[in-house]
Amino acid sequence: MSRRRPAPESPPRRRPAPESPPRHGGADAPSEPHVPVLLAEVVEALGTEGGIAVDGTFGAGGYTRALLAADPALQVVAIDRDPTAIAAGQALVAESGGRLRLLSGRFGDLDSLLAEAGIAQVDRVVLDIGVSSMQLDAPERGFSFRSDGPLDMRMGCDGPSAADLVNEADETVLADIIYHYGEERRSRAVARTILEARRRGRIESTAQLAELVAGVVRTEPGSHIHPATRTFQGLRIAVNDELGELVRALHAAERALRPGGRLAVVTFHSLEDRIVKQFFAARSGRSAQGSRHLPGGPVETVRSFRPVTKGPVLPGEAETARNPRARSAKLRAAERTESEVPEPLAALTALASLPDAARGGHRR
Repeated sequence: MSRRRPAPESPPRRRPAPESPPRHGGADAPSEPHVPVLLAEVVEALGTEGGIAVDGTFGAGGYTRALLAADPALQVVAIDRDPTAIAAGQALVAESGGRLRLLSGRFGDLDSLLAEAGIAQVDRVVLDIGVSSMQLDAPERGFSFRSDGPLDMRMGCDGPSAADLVNEADETVLADIIYHYGEERRSRAVARTILEARRRGRIESTAQLAELVAGVVRTEPGSHIHPATRTFQGLRIAVNDELGELVRALHAAERALRPGGRLAVVTFHSLEDRIVKQFFAARSGRSAQGSRHLPGGPVETVRSFRPVTKGPVLPGEAETARNPRARSAKLRAAERTESEVPEPLAALTALASLPDAARGGHRR
């Protein structure tokens, strides 16, 4: 089946910085207050001329605060699956004078959560993908190995934890998760070491796991990234189904936005950015959604979005100097057209899953 290659992107506004600790699993970064990334750029991309905005990943409320401050006529609905974030956000709800509503749930269910709240369509949606700084900085949540804590990593505090995965999954599954989601080339050696260790007893803490990984993954010369960073990232993405949640959220935002509404997405990981890039490319007609070789001829492209940003917007040098966790951030934004909502893109669901290639002989 032939496929047209999408047109090349415009170059980003700034040359990416050299590889640095990503926000995902950046447990070796120093503790610092939550700082929203690309805040001014997100607000500019969304626009704030009244209406209803949705912060699909509320966290510590950085984007929500900025949106409330930008326009006194703007109403904000914020969503988070983390009960601690919802509890901490009640003070901001009180300060907002009735302009902010907090909804507990997954941002992949954004449209249905809004419908339950009596909201049919909205004007803006912002998604800040990945783990928040306040989750990384809480040892009891188990996202970071900077301070020892239980091996948890659950954003919603429910379902199987990272400890369950590490102690119960078979070697192949562990290796695939660490290789594909964590992009760790030594994933097979890490998985084998985990299995050997758990025969002696359960692996229950972040320090235990970090020490095991450090025994088989060498730190590259000149790198400040802890050898366990990629393994922690892969496990966390798997525990929370973060890529699958992102795919569902993009389609949910598409359904919830009214014509002229805007969607802005900030990512911190190459897999996330690839999903967002391909979603906007397909929905704006920059990549093929059908094939002339299929029965019935070519499928007409439904352009449900038009680009707002030309390629990814990257943080400037001043922001990365203030906030090292911003270095891997990318912002992409698009505006909803008057087109009908197309069928969900099955290719994105496949991209969010462990591909067969990850189960091949690419690991050492």
